[in-house]
Amino acid sequence: MRTISPWMGRLLQGLSWKKLFWILLGAAIATFGIHNIHQQAGITEGGVIGAMLLAGHWLGFSPSVITPVLDSVITPVLDVACYLLAWRYLGGMFIKISVLSTASVSLFYRLWEQFPYMLPDLSGQPLAAALLGGLFVGIGVGLIVRQGGSSGGDDALALVISKVAKCRLSFAYLFTDLTVLALSLSYIPLNRILFSVVTVTLSSFLIDQVQNFSLRRPEKA
Repeated sequence: MRTISPWMGRLLQGLSWKKLFWILLGAAIATFGIHNIHQQAGITEGGVIGAMLLAGHWLGFSPSVITPVLDSVITPVLDVACYLLAWRYLGGMFIKISVLSTASVSLFYRLWEQFPYMLPDLSGQPLAAALLGGLFVGIGVGLIVRQGGSSGGDDALALVISKVAKCRLSFAYLFTDLTVLALSLSYIPLNRILFSVVTVTLSSFLIDQVQNFSLRRPEKA
């Protein structure tokens, strides 16, 4: 009988199958929405990726240049920087869970790419795309964050800000995303930015709600 490799065993140590299930489900939900809704409708990115696209515009880099550099160099470096910061404030278990959840997000996104789009193209209805996409991302990422991990460097940064500033997680997400989107008005039309604001506002709220959701009734005094 084949056994789990030592490094995989160390990675899974302390993680229950229930926790792993919720991480996988969250990754599947979030990436399904990003691929089938946001990608089709062209919803503008916030967070780390949006910041680098903004920098590329200001520095005069062509999208044909900045996109491969983003994918292969800059985004991984920024993600690592965010995770190092998270390690300092959130601990080693957070990093362990985030390695699993980030890998799950990548694998599920690759899986959805193997199939034709499973939802109608909402490019002509950007408000519907923003709301529905925000719903998928908010619930999916919320499930991952609820298990103590993150789906990428953006989540890690927001969690650190929330902890250090002692503010709600939704405010931390909004702070990072809206800052980037506001600066992106320098080259992206206002109508496109507004739909992205709808998405990040809804997803930030849902991530916070899912993370703190409880079926327990408050105890009577």
